[in-house]
Amino acid sequence: MFELNRLYNLDCMYGMKEIPDKYFELAIVDPPYFKGPNKRQYYGRQINKLNIKRKEYSEIQRWDVPKEQYFNELLRVSKNQIIWGINYYDVYLGSGRIIWDKVNGNSSYSDCEIAYCSTHDSTRLFRYMWNGMNQGKSISEGHIMQGDKSKNEKRIHATQKPVNLYKWILMNYANPGDKILDTHVGSASSLVACHEMRFDFLGFELDKNMHELASKRLSNSMNQMNMFNAM
Repeated sequence: MFELNRLYNLDCMYGMKEIPDKYFELAIVDPPYFKGPNKRQYYGRQINKLNIKRKEYSEIQRWDVPKEQYFNELLRVSKNQIIWGINYYDVYLGSGRIIWDKVNGNSSYSDCEIAYCSTHDSTRLFRYMWNGMNQGKSISEGHIMQGDKSKNEKRIHATQKPVNLYKWILMNYANPGDKILDTHVGSASSLVACHEMRFDFLGFELDKNMHELASKRLSNSMNQMNMFNAM
């Protein structure tokens, strides 16, 4: 069995085989939903289709879209699930949905992202600005732009989600003492949120380079929190 509060460089399908049934109270996951940003020239390209220069991100060596076996294992090891990108997968788990309104304005990017949520049958909305340097001010004022850009989250992954999104999820869908699983950690935003809100977690990230970047980000956050608590 794995140690909690750790991020492992491992294929989650191998990792979940070692996890007992319903061990985690909540899984919050964001699996790949297309064949790969490298193939679509999403990574390593300085100029996008709108002729706007953007940040270069590290190339991801493996980008495996999950199959039915993944969802079966995820439901086996967790009591409840929040699965981003559910509208892209050929699987039906239930009618519960979370809509993340990214407050993009006239941006060419998607206006929102959709997640399956197993804890209710309705649709819930969270508004939080997330478009380049335009980021939300706070969880409660996510529709208002953060004025101090020095407080913006630093991006290390092209499909990175904000820490405040995961904090909102934990506030609304997790209970004190819950153990949280993330099978596709990416930038580690989910794990940073778990640590800051004192939830035990376990994370898997398959890509070696991304694992190193995410581990560094998580370690920096944990060290900062420990310094703050010691004061």
